[in-house]
Amino acid sequence: MNSHGFTLVREEELREAGGRVRLWKHDVTGAELLSVCNNDENKSFGVSFRTPPKDSTGVAHILEHSVLCGSAKYPVKEPFVELLKSSLQTFLNALTFPDKTCYPVASCNLQDFYNLIDVYLDAVFHPRIDENVLRQEGWHIEADGPDAPWQFKGVVFNEMKGVYSSPDSVLMEECQHAVFPDMLYSLDSGGDPAVIPTLTFEAFREFHASYYHPSNARFFFWGDDPEDARLARVAEVIAPYRKREVRSEVPLQPRLSSPRLLEIPYAAPDGEDADKAHVAVNWLLCESRETEEMFVLNMLEHIISGLPGSPLRKALMDSGLGEDISGCGLEGDLRQAYFSMGLRSIDPKDASEVERVMMDSLADMAENGVPAPAVEAALNSLEFMLRENNTGSFPRGLAAMFRSLSDWLYDGDAFAPLAWEKPLASIKRRLAAGEPVFENAIRRWFLDNPHRVTVLLLPDAGLAAARQAEEDARLAALRAGMSEEERENVVKVAAELRFAQQTPDSQEALDTVPSLTKKDLPVENAVIPCVAEKDGELDVVTHELDTMGILYAGLAFDLAAVPSRLLPLVPLYARALTELGTKRSDYVSLGFEISAQTGSLGAGAVILPRASDAAPVSFLSVSGKCTADKVERMAALMREILEEPDFDNRERFTQMALEEKARMEQAAVPSGHTLVNTRLNGRLSTVGRMAEEMNGVNALFYVRELIRRLETEWDRVREDLVALHACVIRRNGVKLDMTADAALLRAARGPLEELVSALPSRPASALVVELDALPGAELLSIPAQVNYVGLGLSFKGTGYRYHGSQAVILRHLRMGYLWDRVRVQGGAYGCFARYGRATEAFTFASYRDPNVENTLRVYRETADYLGNLSLSEADVTRAVVGAIGDVDAYMLPGAKGATSFSRWMTGETDERRQRVREEILSTKLSDFHDFAPYMAAALEKAVPCVLGGADAEAVAEAEGWTKTRVL
Repeated sequence: MNSHGFTLVREEELREAGGRVRLWKHDVTGAELLSVCNNDENKSFGVSFRTPPKDSTGVAHILEHSVLCGSAKYPVKEPFVELLKSSLQTFLNALTFPDKTCYPVASCNLQDFYNLIDVYLDAVFHPRIDENVLRQEGWHIEADGPDAPWQFKGVVFNEMKGVYSSPDSVLMEECQHAVFPDMLYSLDSGGDPAVIPTLTFEAFREFHASYYHPSNARFFFWGDDPEDARLARVAEVIAPYRKREVRSEVPLQPRLSSPRLLEIPYAAPDGEDADKAHVAVNWLLCESRETEEMFVLNMLEHIISGLPGSPLRKALMDSGLGEDISGCGLEGDLRQAYFSMGLRSIDPKDASEVERVMMDSLADMAENGVPAPAVEAALNSLEFMLRENNTGSFPRGLAAMFRSLSDWLYDGDAFAPLAWEKPLASIKRRLAAGEPVFENAIRRWFLDNPHRVTVLLLPDAGLAAARQAEEDARLAALRAGMSEEERENVVKVAAELRFAQQTPDSQEALDTVPSLTKKDLPVENAVIPCVAEKDGELDVVTHELDTMGILYAGLAFDLAAVPSRLLPLVPLYARALTELGTKRSDYVSLGFEISAQTGSLGAGAVILPRASDAAPVSFLSVSGKCTADKVERMAALMREILEEPDFDNRERFTQMALEEKARMEQAAVPSGHTLVNTRLNGRLSTVGRMAEEMNGVNALFYVRELIRRLETEWDRVREDLVALHACVIRRNGVKLDMTADAALLRAARGPLEELVSALPSRPASALVVELDALPGAELLSIPAQVNYVGLGLSFKGTGYRYHGSQAVILRHLRMGYLWDRVRVQGGAYGCFARYGRATEAFTFASYRDPNVENTLRVYRETADYLGNLSLSEADVTRAVVGAIGDVDAYMLPGAKGATSFSRWMTGETDERRQRVREEILSTKLSDFHDFAPYMAAALEKAVPCVLGGADAEAVAEAEGWTKTRVL
């Protein structure tokens, strides 16, 4: 069969993909196209290229950014951003891997889907990659004048400085390099900040010319769009090309004959953790194309490390040598898989002991057998995950594309990674026949595998300062080696870049970017089914949806009676319910049973503002998911953890506290904007203050103090846990939430209501939240080369009343004003603005930002910008389309149920949401102008909060901010 110049190579009906899968090959160029036709309305497309780097300049990563900065057909500075402003996309991004670069998009709207594809195809094959694009996205020397300081800047340059400021990111990168020392995976495709400034424009252009060709491309489609149109669209774009031999093969790493140890420095903080090292032991495994063996390894990962009681994980934590598990686990995105695991925050001299503990644990499993409950848990977890196919907010089609590429990219089978039923059935047969599948795998891939590399990350408190000094010295040497004319040219080039960045696109150019109109937008919100009933004291909330035979169920326990002093303990208490064990089961057997009988079961605190008055709606959510035949078992497990918790295991609780501390510290650098945003909101509302106490900087400080208390005050800590349980777990005021089809809802109601009726009745009164006020302007100090710059303001007292047009304004600020000023011109990797409709709290936050004062200045000029803004009607319409895209975010059934329940809990009605939608659709330019005075009034009392290193510290000292050391 031939269509539009493509010949059909292979065709199969794959139940796992929900339809027909066809592999097509372009007759002229040899380009391959995988077409999955099913009934998924969330249509997905991607084009991927093998892009093997030859150095660590980050050229693949910089090019990934750069091709989206204008093209022949769409001659605007950033069509990617124009699409983000004006699309109903459910995914729009680009991703660089160590050996490939992928450009995926998704949308539920067919015309929007086609618009995204057209812009992306023109971007990758006909980009406008001039020298200014390289300077902006890659690197340049920022020089404001002949005598002004010089500085390296660039979006990717600053992004990677942020990566290299995170010990965990450095550990993962170095582990990959160590496992693959003799081939391209030993290089940093993202870019090493010390090497990025060596990338030349010629090498940049050559990389695109070499690899961005149809002969090196793999096209992917998924969903309910017409297949013929898929072929026609791609065929039209690649018609001018002829077949070319592209040397982009990814070689295999030769196997090492003996284990190795590598020691790498990392930028350690001052203080008590300044002497802590991190270690990971790494093994090279099979090729990722070995589908059945990869399934075995996925299950084995769950068996040995997936749960708190998994043997290898437990052995490491019980050793007391570190605070939490390190390493990425099983990495299967490369041509050869590898496994990485170890411990964080160890004494450097204990690295060999960590390795011994791991090898002894693995040897014990190989010799004495893997625990049968662990095998059952792994089988159920993997099968449930595959059948549910819950990819969260990430489109299912794109998840399938990345699975397929694990073999297809290396000239292998595009179908095999998608067809999981056969290898899963084979593994089950092997186990049933008595084959020691996992014991053999442990011997083959771990115990008898000499390709083992231990990476030890050693603390160096002076490394961050040394790196900055090296960068400054490098710039000074460059400057000293230039003639006066050459130095003036550097200033001129920087000025030309700023001018280009500040020059707006012409309306004619903007009009080339395809966009939906208001006529393409649904007038009404999609309503999620939600029925609330009263059954005695119990509120039962149900959402009747097709969940493919899976029940999503949860109990919401009011937290209003929790004393303020115990709020920081709630997250650890929630973990303790499933990770500390019960009177009936220790935590190891409980974890295996939960994993064997459910898709998940856990607890966590939820804090939301009530829609009418922003009063806290706080509850402990104890939720799980299971197949129809496991409902009674899941209800029994819920009852066990709620009725019979065991808070007596001091050793295990101490491990959990250390893990919590390590995870929060680990997240500080890569998620610094989240920490800043939480801190800012803590000053602006009661809900925000509670969230800060449970999840923010104060929560980290509490956990650190708790660890000290566990050594001398365990009885009092245990009493707090018991008291917390008594005031939370009671049937008074509990809410039952369920999402499933009608039959399953009926079947599940009885067992879950019976569970609730067995809980104790303990009436309790809500307590007033009494927490100390947070500091004003504040520096959160960490050893990092980048900053996360925030500003918080409240609209209370300004006279502003929420109107849906604010959603349009906010989107325009994020994707227009802030993108241009903070990211494009300032060099930050990202910038955000958020508004709490109920709390009236407005926050700005930047991400991996080289600046502080300039970014704060941009925030403070927002009102002036809005007041003087000039937008065409088309520009306003684009912003409206984007805002509707946010409102109509795509959700899978479980997420729909959870979202609907949250709306019910806070009093967010469908009628109110519809009114907001109508206000969004009717937004005009005058709404932007009308909002400006309220923004100006709020900005008068705005308070900054910055997470950062030496540069931020200098600003904080000059401005007299409070300094709070986080790391």
